[in-house]
Amino acid sequence: MVTGLGLIVAIGAQNAFVLRQGLRREHIGVVVALCIISDALLIFGGTAGIGALVSRFPAVLEILRWGGAAYLTWWGIRSLISALKPSVLEAQAPRAKGTVILTTLALTFLNPHVYLDTVVLLGSIANQYGPDTRWIFAAGAAVGSLIWFTALGYGARALSGVLNRPRTWQIVDLLIGVVMLVLAVRLLLG
Repeated sequence: MVTGLGLIVAIGAQNAFVLRQGLRREHIGVVVALCIISDALLIFGGTAGIGALVSRFPAVLEILRWGGAAYLTWWGIRSLISALKPSVLEAQAPRAKGTVILTTLALTFLNPHVYLDTVVLLGSIANQYGPDTRWIFAAGAAVGSLIWFTALGYGARALSGVLNRPRTWQIVDLLIGVVMLVLAVRLLLG
């Protein structure tokens, strides 16, 4: 669980989006559930040996790298534009659930780091524990994901009333925009 938390707690595109949705109080249950389920599938997939397959076909990670960088750049610019015109959270038009689901899935599965962290790294560590115990390790990592995304999403939701000031939201959008652009550059630089 600690190893899983150590890899997912770092601020990234997915975490920034979960934070944003929590602050907006918008479809947070769906976002949290998708992140938890996605992480669990990737962790258990890596434990089952998919990490070896991903390692054999580096072109897949290369395609994800470029697609992820493009998506993160778009998202970062969009957040920076939002930071230029601050408003309170309720003043923003709600997004359709389908749009939020697609964004959650894109920020999860277009990020090559998610494959390196969950499939390759956690899968490799899990497999060091042997054929039976590796599943306990994988379950612990999945529980770490459950704890983190639930705390992040619903914690942000609980604080959204306190943070519902135009200046606060401007800072959040600015930080998210900068994080997204930095992550895009890091993806492109390798």
